[in-house]
Amino acid sequence: MARRSLAGALVIGTALTACAAQAASFTMYRDPNCGCCLAWADHMEQGDKHEVTSVDHPDMGAVKAENGVPNDLRSCHTAIVEGYVIEGHVPAADIERLLADRPAGVTGLAVAGMPMGSPGMEHGDHRQAYQVIAFGPEGRTVWASYPASHGSAS
Repeated sequence: MARRSLAGALVIGTALTACAAQAASFTMYRDPNCGCCLAWADHMEQGDKHEVTSVDHPDMGAVKAENGVPNDLRSCHTAIVEGYVIEGHVPAADIERLLADRPAGVTGLAVAGMPMGSPGMEHGDHRQAYQVIAFGPEGRTVWASYPASHGSAS
């Protein structure tokens, strides 16, 4: 009987974790002069899955340093969600996978720079190739890769 209750608790706990990954609240720190950050927030809020609170910050370098974002992975905005750091234009699906899997040794995900075609940087059909990097105290790994695309010729 105790096993069944424990198993039920594990199923409920797993369901709650899945729900949390689907409906997360983000705090996004950004330079008040940057518009693509708000476009990324819109990407995260599509379908009412997530809520993003935008905080204008005068010293983004300090925010990144405080949250352990490596210099070469920095972008324009830094978000915090459920204890993870999300740097730059990371796609929602990659963040949802992070929140569902919760891998050991990962501090967060980053897309370095501002690649065209990444979430919040959609301008036309052109997309630069880019990678989502998982980073943390144990090092880095490629979390996801997105190829370049050049739309259709007219």
